[in-house]
Amino acid sequence: MSRWKELPAELDPRVRQLVVRLRLLKDRGELSVRQLATKTGYSAKSWERYLGGRSLAPPDAVEAMARITGDDPTRLLALREVAAEAWREGRASERAEVPDGGPGQEAAPPELEILLSGAEAPPLPGRALRIAVVAGSAALLLAVSSAVLVTLRLGGGDSPAAAPVVVPVTTAPTVSTPAYDCLARRSGGRWYAGNSRTMDATVAYGSAGPEVAEAQCLLRRAGISPGGIDGMFGPLTRGAVLDFQKRAGLVADGVVGPHTWKALRR
Repeated sequence: MSRWKELPAELDPRVRQLVVRLRLLKDRGELSVRQLATKTGYSAKSWERYLGGRSLAPPDAVEAMARITGDDPTRLLALREVAAEAWREGRASERAEVPDGGPGQEAAPPELEILLSGAEAPPLPGRALRIAVVAGSAALLLAVSSAVLVTLRLGGGDSPAAAPVVVPVTTAPTVSTPAYDCLARRSGGRWYAGNSRTMDATVAYGSAGPEVAEAQCLLRRAGISPGGIDGMFGPLTRGAVLDFQKRAGLVADGVVGPHTWKALRR
């Protein structure tokens, strides 16, 4: 097990909870930061910052960590959303302490403002469903942790206390992730997994839907694990596509197009 450095004392407990969980998963998987970099697509230096509490791990990095260690990605992403809220509050507080327009100060570019605030960049096409799932889970977690028991007392200190009043909390329903099955069968000399029969759709990093699930099933049939069969083209699926393309003698670009579909269905 790694001998971790103590996290910064000023780190928000909500961020600390995420970092500690990521550290536990890394130890449980007996992974080095170099192995994490290889398996997730994020550099070793980036993982050192995430695990040291100096930077907030992005959603794709958190999801990849869950996939490779067998943890629940929805729960881990919900923890990340809670940590992101705390991270944004902390950054906003730091900026409020610095007077605007001071000598030698310049406005930060929009990209830097996004990084400082902990906000996420606009989602890639096809990621809306995953973001909705995470947002729903985060809303539920925040609502449960924010339930308040209010006790009203009438009169002076010797007066009997009124009955406690519980403030009800309503939460928005969460969005379910579509379930995909791998029902591999051969038809007309080609393999199909039951999610899509496409031969020319182009799916790449950030794509989502049945075509991605079909590619994931066919990759698994070829003996290369893309992670879960969830219809989401993340770093693990991209790594599996690259491995398959190299094995098949194709141009290794991590994109599933007509030539890769043809090789997957052989």
